[in-house]
Amino acid sequence: MSSYTISLLNETALLVSFQNSIDEIINEKVIALKQAFAKNNFKGYIETVPAYASLAIFYDVAIVKKNYTAATTAFEFVKNFTDQLISEINFTNTSKSNLVAIPVYYNGEDLEYVALLHNISAEEVISTHTSKPYRVFMIGFLPGFAYMGKVDESIATPRLATPRTNVKAGSVGIAGFQTGIYPLQSPGGWQIIGQTPIKIFDAKKDNPCLLQAGDSVQFISINKDEFEKLNEY
Repeated sequence: MSSYTISLLNETALLVSFQNSIDEIINEKVIALKQAFAKNNFKGYIETVPAYASLAIFYDVAIVKKNYTAATTAFEFVKNFTDQLISEINFTNTSKSNLVAIPVYYNGEDLEYVALLHNISAEEVISTHTSKPYRVFMIGFLPGFAYMGKVDESIATPRLATPRTNVKAGSVGIAGFQTGIYPLQSPGGWQIIGQTPIKIFDAKKDNPCLLQAGDSVQFISINKDEFEKLNEY
């Protein structure tokens, strides 16, 4: 059985925490539990929301209490249900992630800064950023904003000291050991190294978020002409 704790998040949710770190193995446990709830849940279950190392489980208190009267509280029932579900999961048998290729025109306003900070060329920043796939650990901040990692130490860069008031939709950035894509125009403090022409979030689609927690993303460098031909914004 995997080591974890369960705590009350609020009156309609509990939180399962595995560890407090950015780690693919831990995140795999989070996704495995999320998938287990999708297949086997209870009356009053609403949804689960994954983070780096934890899973929030939301439920309707009134429905839970109505259908499971043996439990003293809704939290007690959901906690016991969760404990049982975790005991049945084979955490060593992880599912294969969905690999998504994301084209990027590396023209970001912070590209040169990242290069100078690490005493390398902009081309080396691009080469390193595109050298491996990144795991989508969680979705948050904005609809469809995927927190991915880990970036190589040679290009890991702190957030801006003062966030920008306006970051373009599709901007690709680095924040510490994380990389991500702004799905919408918004304020933001990540170091912007490029822009993708592909919409990461489209409210008109049945599945508006292109990326989901547990996916893998491979960034591919494209030139300006390719960007303009593919531009969906």
